[in-house]
Amino acid sequence: QVLPVESGGGLVQAGDSLRLSCAASTGTFGSYGIAWFRQRPGKEREFVAGVSGSGGSTYYADSIKGRFTISRASPKATVYLHMGSLKPEDTAVYYCSTGGAFWNTDARSRTHWGPGTQVTVSS
Repeated sequence: QVLPVESGGGLVQAGDSLRLSCAASTGTFGSYGIAWFRQRPGKEREFVAGVSGSGGSTYYADSIKGRFTISRASPKATVYLHMGSLKPEDTAVYYCSTGGAFWNTDARSRTHWGPGTQVTVSS
Protein backbone atom coordinates (compact mmCIF):
# COMPACT_ATOMS: atom_id res chain seq x y z
CA GLN A 1 0.00 0.00 0.00
CA VAL A 2 1.51 3.28 -1.11
CA LEU A 3 0.83 6.12 1.27
CA PRO A 4 1.65 9.80 0.77
CA VAL A 5 4.17 11.54 3.02
CA GLU A 6 4.30 15.33 3.22
CA SER A 7 7.25 17.58 4.04
CA GLY A 8 8.29 21.21 3.77
CA GLY A 9 5.99 22.94 6.23
CA GLY A 10 7.19 25.61 8.60
CA LEU A 11 6.77 29.11 10.01
CA VAL A 12 6.93 31.98 7.50
CA GLN A 13 5.88 35.60 7.31
CA ALA A 14 3.00 37.01 5.27
CA GLY A 15 4.07 37.48 1.68
CA ASP A 16 6.66 34.71 1.80
CA SER A 17 6.73 31.56 -0.31
CA LEU A 18 6.99 27.92 0.69
CA ARG A 19 7.17 24.63 -1.18
CA LEU A 20 5.53 21.50 0.14
CA SER A 21 6.47 18.04 -1.10
CA CYS A 22 4.42 14.86 -1.31
CA ALA A 23 6.31 11.63 -1.83
CA ALA A 24 5.21 8.00 -1.85
CA SER A 25 6.03 6.01 1.28
CA THR A 26 7.29 3.17 -0.88
CA GLY A 27 7.87 3.08 -4.62
CA THR A 28 5.83 5.65 -6.57
CA PHE A 29 2.25 6.83 -6.90
CA GLY A 30 2.11 5.54 -10.45
CA SER A 31 -0.87 6.86 -12.43
CA TYR A 32 -2.89 7.99 -9.41
CA GLY A 33 -4.01 11.57 -9.19
CA ILE A 34 -2.84 13.52 -6.17
CA ALA A 35 -4.66 16.24 -4.28
CA TRP A 36 -3.67 18.64 -1.51
CA PHE A 37 -6.14 19.54 1.19
CA ARG A 38 -5.73 21.72 4.25
CA GLN A 39 -7.38 22.01 7.61
CA ARG A 40 -7.37 25.40 9.25
CA PRO A 41 -7.94 25.73 13.00
CA GLY A 42 -11.58 25.09 13.82
CA LYS A 43 -12.46 24.39 10.19
CA GLU A 44 -13.21 21.31 8.12
CA ARG A 45 -10.66 19.89 5.77
CA GLU A 46 -10.83 21.72 2.43
CA PHE A 47 -9.54 21.09 -1.08
CA VAL A 48 -6.54 23.14 -2.21
CA ALA A 49 -5.26 21.72 -5.49
CA GLY A 50 -5.09 18.50 -7.50
CA VAL A 51 -2.93 17.11 -10.30
CA SER A 52 -3.53 14.21 -12.68
CA GLY A 53 -1.40 11.08 -12.80
CA SER A 54 0.56 12.37 -15.78
CA GLY A 55 0.95 15.84 -14.32
CA GLY A 56 -0.69 17.36 -17.38
CA SER A 57 -3.93 18.49 -15.74
CA THR A 58 -4.45 20.52 -12.59
CA TYR A 59 -7.36 21.93 -10.61
CA TYR A 60 -7.38 24.65 -7.95
CA ALA A 61 -9.61 26.01 -5.25
CA ASP A 62 -10.68 29.59 -5.94
CA SER A 63 -9.24 30.75 -2.62
CA ILE A 64 -5.65 30.03 -3.68
CA LYS A 65 -5.83 30.33 -7.45
CA GLY A 66 -3.01 32.48 -8.79
CA ARG A 67 -0.93 32.09 -5.62
CA PHE A 68 -0.38 28.33 -5.39
CA THR A 69 0.88 25.96 -8.07
CA ILE A 70 0.77 22.17 -7.98
CA SER A 71 3.31 20.34 -10.09
CA ARG A 72 4.36 16.83 -10.98
CA ALA A 73 7.02 16.11 -13.57
CA SER A 74 5.91 12.52 -14.23
CA PRO A 75 3.79 9.74 -12.68
CA LYS A 76 6.83 8.58 -10.72
CA ALA A 77 7.86 12.04 -9.52
CA THR A 78 7.28 13.78 -6.22
CA VAL A 79 4.31 16.15 -6.20
CA TYR A 80 4.96 19.72 -5.13
CA LEU A 81 2.74 22.51 -3.90
CA HIS A 82 4.39 25.87 -4.47
CA MET A 83 2.73 28.45 -2.26
CA GLY A 84 3.34 32.14 -2.90
CA SER A 85 2.09 35.42 -1.41
CA LEU A 86 1.18 33.56 1.75
CA LYS A 87 -1.42 35.06 4.05
CA PRO A 88 -2.14 34.42 7.74
CA GLU A 89 -5.37 32.72 6.68
CA ASP A 90 -3.30 30.10 4.85
CA THR A 91 -2.19 28.81 8.26
CA ALA A 92 -3.25 25.16 8.37
CA VAL A 93 -2.14 21.57 8.40
CA TYR A 94 -1.64 20.59 4.77
CA TYR A 95 -2.41 17.04 3.72
CA CYS A 96 -1.52 15.11 0.60
CA SER A 97 -4.00 12.50 -0.56
CA THR A 98 -4.55 9.91 -3.23
CA GLY A 99 -7.15 7.31 -4.14
CA GLY A 100 -9.74 9.48 -5.86
CA ALA A 101 -10.19 11.81 -8.83
CA PHE A 102 -7.66 14.64 -8.64
CA TRP A 103 -10.37 17.25 -9.31
CA ASN A 104 -12.80 15.98 -6.67
CA THR A 105 -12.98 18.60 -3.91
CA ASP A 106 -14.77 16.31 -1.45
CA ALA A 107 -12.35 15.00 1.19
CA ARG A 108 -14.53 11.91 1.59
CA SER A 109 -13.59 10.85 -1.94
CA ARG A 110 -9.96 10.30 -0.95
CA THR A 111 -8.82 6.94 0.35
CA HIS A 112 -5.25 7.53 1.48
CA TRP A 113 -3.90 10.43 3.49
CA GLY A 114 -0.49 11.51 4.70
CA PRO A 115 0.10 12.60 8.30
CA GLY A 116 0.12 16.27 7.29
CA THR A 117 2.60 19.13 7.58
CA GLN A 118 2.00 22.35 9.53
CA VAL A 119 2.22 25.69 7.75
CA THR A 120 2.06 28.78 9.92
CA VAL A 121 1.99 32.26 8.39
CA SER A 122 2.61 35.17 10.73
CA SER A 123 1.34 38.67 10.01
